[in-house]
Amino acid sequence: MSNRAIRLNDTIEAYLRQVSVRETDVQRRLRAETASLEHAGMQIGPEQAQFMRFLAGLIGARYAIEVGVFTGYSALSVALALPEDGQLIACDVSEEWTSIARRYWSGAGVAPKIRLRLGPALDTLEGLIRDGRGGTFDFAFIDADKTGYDQYYERCLELLRPGGLALADNVLWSGQVADERDRSDDTLALRAFNAKLRDDARIDLCMLPVGDGLTIARKLG
Repeated sequence: MSNRAIRLNDTIEAYLRQVSVRETDVQRRLRAETASLEHAGMQIGPEQAQFMRFLAGLIGARYAIEVGVFTGYSALSVALALPEDGQLIACDVSEEWTSIARRYWSGAGVAPKIRLRLGPALDTLEGLIRDGRGGTFDFAFIDADKTGYDQYYERCLELLRPGGLALADNVLWSGQVADERDRSDDTLALRAFNAKLRDDARIDLCMLPVGDGLTIARKLG
């Protein structure tokens, strides 16, 4: 017995995925193709994707936002949890990576649910706010440039309904957030972001050692 999170080695991780992860064939093929890319480490793991799909289904999410798409694995997972008339606004700047995403979204039959917005995510989020979409979204996932997290979070929080969930990835940053010697821009931004959410009275908060650290914030009010 232990009151600390277990440290995963390759054997335990393989067992966890064997007995828990329920991927579709399309998800498996997308994950395999992404694994061959230079920046494959940017993709979340299948257990995190399944957890996000579980959360989106648990709250009955209909409208979702994703900031940072990469090859579309996380967006695919969340879209699978949305109803047929649901919608995911997916924000990214890369035509190359999202072209891979589009193929697999189509193959999984979720492409009609996903609206890809190529361009700076902050512009997309602020455009949604100007269009009167504030307080109408159920779920948001932030996994993009770390120095932009604070601004993405603020806009997503405005767009979420009370009780909606905002998730932020990489909040443990391979442990670098706990190393005060690390003064890089990304680490400083994540460190400040984590401290801000700790003290944010607008949300309930949970940070989990899932993947590279996953924060879940539930909007109050």
